[in-house]
Amino acid sequence: MSCDVRNRNVSSLLAGLLAVAAIHCSGCRVLAPVPIPVESQQMAPELVDSKSPQVEIGRPQPIIDGIGWVVGIPDKILLWDRRIDRHKISEETIDSTVDYLQANNLPHIKVRANQYNPLDDWHRLTQNKTVAWPWRYSLGALSVAGETIFPGRIIGGDHFNPFTQTIHLYSDVPAVALHEAAHAKDFTRRTYQGTYAAAYLFVPLWHETLASQDVFAFLEEREDRAGLVEANRILYPAYGTYVGSTVGNFFPAYSAPLYYTGVIAGHINGRMLNRELEQQMPAGLVAVNEPVASQPSETESF
Repeated sequence: MSCDVRNRNVSSLLAGLLAVAAIHCSGCRVLAPVPIPVESQQMAPELVDSKSPQVEIGRPQPIIDGIGWVVGIPDKILLWDRRIDRHKISEETIDSTVDYLQANNLPHIKVRANQYNPLDDWHRLTQNKTVAWPWRYSLGALSVAGETIFPGRIIGGDHFNPFTQTIHLYSDVPAVALHEAAHAKDFTRRTYQGTYAAAYLFVPLWHETLASQDVFAFLEEREDRAGLVEANRILYPAYGTYVGSTVGNFFPAYSAPLYYTGVIAGHINGRMLNRELEQQMPAGLVAVNEPVASQPSETESF
């Protein structure tokens, strides 16, 4: 009997691993360049007319940022990039984000680059009337409370908060910033943004797929070869975390190995795609468009 149970468990694990590998087959463009279609946009006028700058950068805090860098080591290893949770955002990353927001008409989106400003986030929560008040003062309040109690300035974690329409950046990776901005674009076209945000708790893979595909479409449109290489190398293993987690929900006893299988498969897939990209598009034949320059403000909020 125990042998049969063990065999079934092994079979389940193999099935899960095969499912992850199938989704992330080497060299496959799982995240095909598909722009998010936008027929209309839902924006709160109070956020559009905000007098504060769209991009705000937190004042450097060497000790706190150093702690945050150390806390982010596991994610640096996971995605194999020391810029993850670096807590120091370069002009290149800021410019790429601003370029995307301007190109997609997202003037209501706030970008906090390594900044902790919970008071303004609570204010933006009350102003964001595109999300119905039951969602704003339940899930929305919980999300802002979480950002207040567990500041990303220390624990990291790039993300977009649809309840405050705010992108929080702690990594100095343009592809990551574009991915979060793509979430903003996706939410802005939704009529029921609160419900769509709640759906993310159950089916995040759908939201993540749309955002990543839009990033690849954006970079291809701009013929940004360097950006595509970076996106393949970073977004595929990041996507693998969601694939592994999703498959792991069906095999809870093996959630950890399935999670890491998704990440490893993502790394392999991204690098295979970069190898194909090098063969098809020699570096000297592809122009890379320069992003629009921005004038972010240096704030003293932290």
